[in-house]
Parts: sequence; C-alpha cells; structure tokens
Amino acid sequence: MGNRLADETSPYLRQHADNPVDWHPWGDEAFALAREQDKPVFLSVGYSSCHWCHVMAHESFEDAATAEVMNRLFVNVKVDREERPDVDSVYMQAVQAMTGRGGWPMSVWLTPDGRPFYGGTYYPNSDRQGMPAFPRVCEAVAEAWRDRRDDVVEQSTRLTQAIDEDILRPDAVVEPTRALLRDAYDNIAGQFEPRYGGFGRAPKFPQAMTIDFLCRAYLVNGSEQTLTMITTTLDAMAAGGMYDQVGGGFARYSTDDAWLVPHFEKMLYDNALLARVYLHAYLLTGNRRYERIVTETIEYVLRDLHHENGGFFAAEDADSEGIEGKFYLWSLDEIREVCGDDADEVIRYYGVTEAGNFVDPHTQYSGNILHVVDRDEEPPFAVLRAREALRARRDTRVRPGLDDKVLLAWNALFLATLVEAAAALERDEWKVAARANGRFLLTRLRRADGRLLRSWGAPHPAYAEDYAALLDALCSLAEFDHPSWLDFARPLADELLRLFHDEEAGGFFTSGRDAEQLVVRQKDVFDDATPSANSLAANALLRLAELIGALHYRAPASRVIGMFGRVAGSHPTAFANALAAVEREVTPSLEIAIVGARGDDRTRALVREVTRRFIPNAVLLVAEPGHVPSSLLFEGRSDAPEPTAYVCETYSCRQPVTNPDDLRAQLDAALAARQDAAT
Repeated sequence: MGNRLADETSPYLRQHADNPVDWHPWGDEAFALAREQDKPVFLSVGYSSCHWCHVMAHESFEDAATAEVMNRLFVNVKVDREERPDVDSVYMQAVQAMTGRGGWPMSVWLTPDGRPFYGGTYYPNSDRQGMPAFPRVCEAVAEAWRDRRDDVVEQSTRLTQAIDEDILRPDAVVEPTRALLRDAYDNIAGQFEPRYGGFGRAPKFPQAMTIDFLCRAYLVNGSEQTLTMITTTLDAMAAGGMYDQVGGGFARYSTDDAWLVPHFEKMLYDNALLARVYLHAYLLTGNRRYERIVTETIEYVLRDLHHENGGFFAAEDADSEGIEGKFYLWSLDEIREVCGDDADEVIRYYGVTEAGNFVDPHTQYSGNILHVVDRDEEPPFAVLRAREALRARRDTRVRPGLDDKVLLAWNALFLATLVEAAAALERDEWKVAARANGRFLLTRLRRADGRLLRSWGAPHPAYAEDYAALLDALCSLAEFDHPSWLDFARPLADELLRLFHDEEAGGFFTSGRDAEQLVVRQKDVFDDATPSANSLAANALLRLAELIGALHYRAPASRVIGMFGRVAGSHPTAFANALAAVEREVTPSLEIAIVGARGDDRTRALVREVTRRFIPNAVLLVAEPGHVPSSLLFEGRSDAPEPTAYVCETYSCRQPVTNPDDLRAQLDAALAARQDAAT
C-alpha cells in the first residue's frame, strides 16, 4: 500500500511513495493531523541525487519495523529541499544550532505548530560508530514529548527565537571599500591548499565563486600567487575523478584532497558555476584546457540534462543499480576491450589498474575512476579517439536516476553561463539554446496571474533566489544576445523588490510576502553551493541600473552590500558572490555601447574585442542603427554612419572608435587605470 506521495511533482518524494512509512507532503493537512493526535511531526528533508538520503531510505524508511515505530509515534512529512528551499533553510539552521553541523538527509522533530525541538542528519538503523539507531532515537524523542512536554516546548521556543535572531539585521551598515576586498583576498590565500588547490581539506567542494573572485583579483594585482591559486585549483579539479573524463561535467564534491573520488551526483548548478569560472580563466589566461572544459561541460548539460522544450533538469544521481558510482567505473579488462589499439595509452593517461581506485562501501563493487595522472598533460589523440568509444559503451549501461525537476534559479544560473560562453567562444548553437531557455523560463514557469514558479509543473511560488537569478540571466542575455531582453528585466526587478525587499532593515527575504509564512521569515545570505538570494539580487540590480540608467535600483543593492560589509572580508568563502557585488560597488563601471548592423563583419569584430576578454564590472550593449533600446548607454548614438564603439567610465566617455585595435587600446587603458586606482 502506498502513501500520499505518489502524485507529487518531486521525483524525490515519488521515490518514497511505496515506503511503508505513512508520509505526508508538507502542508496544513499534516500539521492539523499532528494537532488532532497530539503527536510531534517528523520532518525528513533530502533530494533525489543525495547518496546518504538513499542509504537512510533503504535502511529505515523501507523497513517495515522502523516504519511501524514512525507511524505510531509521529506524523511523518517528506520535503524535497530543492522544491522548498524555504522549509529546508529554516530547519537546517535549527539542526546546525542543535548539533553544530548540517547536511542531508536532514531529520527534524517539530511541535504540531511547526517549531523544531530536536534534529540531526543521517541516522543508521542500528547503533554504529557512536551513532544511535534511528528507531531508538524515535522512541527517545516520543518519550520526551510525552513525559517532558514543558522542556520540549521551551527548547522549541528558544530555537525558533535563535533562528529569527540569526537573520542579518544589522544596527548599522558598513561602507564597502577596497580594504574589505584585500582582507577577503588575504583570508582566501591563507586557506589555499597548495598541492591540489582548493581551500581547506577534504571533503573538498568546488568553490567556483571563490575562484572567480581570484580571477577578478588577478586583473587588479597581477600577482603570480593569485594566478597559482587559480590554475592549481582548476587544473587539479579538471584532472581528477570529480570531473567526468568521458562525458564531461562535474560531480558535486570530492571526498579526498586530490579531487579523485567524488560523490558522483551531478548538479546543474555546480556545472553552471564551474563552466563560468573555467570560461573566465580561459579568457584571462588563454589556456586552451580551460576552453575544453567549458565546452565539454556545456555539451554535457545540453546532451544529458536538456528538456526538448528548453528547460534544464536538476541533477543526475550518484547511484545506478543500487551501487554508488557504478555508471562511471571501469575495469582494466573493459578498457582493453573497448579501446583496442589505443588501450595502453588510455590506461597510462587515466591511471587504470587491475585493483582499481574505488570501492562502494555498501556493496563492495569496485573499479577505476578515470583521472589524468599528469594534470599538466593534454589528452593525446589516441585518448580523444578512445573517449568516443568509451562514451558509446557507457551509454549502454543503466544510467543514474535523473531528477527531472526544472528549477527556475538553477536554470537561470546555467542560462547566464551559457549565453556568456556562446558569445565568448562564438557558438551560435549555444546562443539558440540560451534564447530557448530564456523564453521557457519567462513563460512556462509562470502562473496565469504572472507570479513566477519555483519549479516547472509544481505549485510552489518562486523564491527571491529565483527572481534574482533570472534577473541576472536576463541582464546577461541583454549583454551577450540582444538588448530587447531588458524589456523583461525591468518589470522583473520591480517584482523582486515588491515581493521580497525588506524596506525596514534592507536585504531580501527568502519567500515572498504572498507566500506561506513559516515559523520565521528568513533571509538567504550565505553563498554556499549556490549564490545567496541577496548576493544575486545585489549584483543583478547593480547591473540593471548600469544597463538602463535607472539608478533607483542601486539603493536596495547598496543596502545589501553594506550588510555584507561586516563579515565578507573575514569570511570570504561564505560570501564569495557577495564580494562580486562589493567589487561592483567600489569599482567605476565600464560602459561599452556598440552601434552597428549585427550582420556586418565590422560590428562583429568590435563585439569580439569585448566578449573575447575578461572584463568584470563592465556592461555591454549592442544595437542596430536607428533601433537602439531605452538606455543611457545609447543616448545620442542611434545613427552611427559605420559600426562604432563607445567606451565610458565614471560619467566620462572616450573618443568613439570604429577600429577593433583602437577599442582594444581603450579597454587596456581602462583596466590599467583600475589597477593604478586599486594600488
């Protein structure tokens, strides 16, 4: 007999539809039943590609005896953290306050009015390595609810107050300065691991936003130390098993220092952010390896995560056939069989051995994770040729599970990367895909009343991160595709401010003023696996203000930046995308307007001069003569007699130029002036 999850939109919830646990989706019905039966609510939060979520499901939620305990003692609620980041965020803070750490699966016990009083993450089904068995924890929680109700209620009240007070509500904001950026740089440099790159020890997460900060810093300081931190990290990640050497794309994180052994799930947002920073590193250094990684990562998403209507799916699982990483592992014999005459070179290049380098701890299934032994070596022709055969063989295997949610914020993150890469690498087919995705997000993820949705086909209203990420993507489309996308950006910015802006204290709440109100109304402020709603909003609003000259969008962005100014310098990896907004605030914007027919080779040459180099804190618009958009960048510039570029900075414009060499000289001079000002 199934439970109430079979008709849910979330693949993660549907994975639990046949559990013997009497699961409820999040909603009033579950909490009303808890009040009626005077039971706590057990809240389990996870996502479909989460390996340890699967482990706890197999051990406990599929076990009839454990389910009997849960059904007898609690009203049980399942939540997909990717569909309901508001719910996840509130209770994750509670778990972190109680235990000092967090993660998924998340297990939290709530009072019938939704206040948390006990929680943790993964619990085994039997006592193991100092962790108590999940059924025993359930019995203890129920006993506390039954026999020590006053203590439980007091704990829930304290926790709820602590979560509410943890929201950034500063008494005063801090004016951002370049000194803050220097402090951030010094702290990042102090965390750098010089052998394999990255920041800190295993498990290692690919901190794309931190590396992007270093790319911007290198343009200012020109330091060999900065370049070493960038290239060591990017080279090691691209060589490791965390990068799919056969099919492209990155896994979520590495369990070891060398980026060799990943948890094998692939997330859309990681690949969006990593493709972007590899693109910026390529434009900065000219290293063709980084261009290859960008291309392979984007092609992976377009091939394996792309819906025919234009959206992008959320993730691929770590497991297939119940075995972690099985889809990605190779035996020595299979390599020899598939690669033929190229096998010896493939074995050498990818470090393949008889024993392998990975064993699934649950099934003991083993094999080789392909990795580049010499990370400075580019793949020889034999390896490139064999890789096609390896991918063809791998495509005959059972693929990991696909999380087919189409999430607005994650799609927008990839869209911004896709259109920038399309312009920089002159890939017209990517630009076509970007336009299709932009149209998809603006139409298919919208209710009849105009309110955006978090996920395609699901009823949940979009959150601040969705609106802010889409606004940023629309700015990218306007810059790298066509300025007409600004027609959608301005009303979206107005909706972002209307629904989420805290006019009293500044910043943006996670959920809209029209959404379900949880025990607290939070603000998403930390740049973690994805950029926070507040850093996304600050960056996007500043870009929009510069693109259209509507300076009233700067004020709410500046308040956010002032809030971050208290902590971003001392905790830079937690505010790496916020630092981009700080930098945009303290750096004079470079405004580049090009007027010329798009089909004219002279126009394309001018545009190429901008898009083929890394120029942060700049905005670009390209318009046809006589058809310029409503933007201060084009005031008095609608009828250039030949393709012409205009470069302005700090309310001062340079001489209009028609020659790419002259435009390059102006851009070089502007960037050199930035270096002088920063030092």
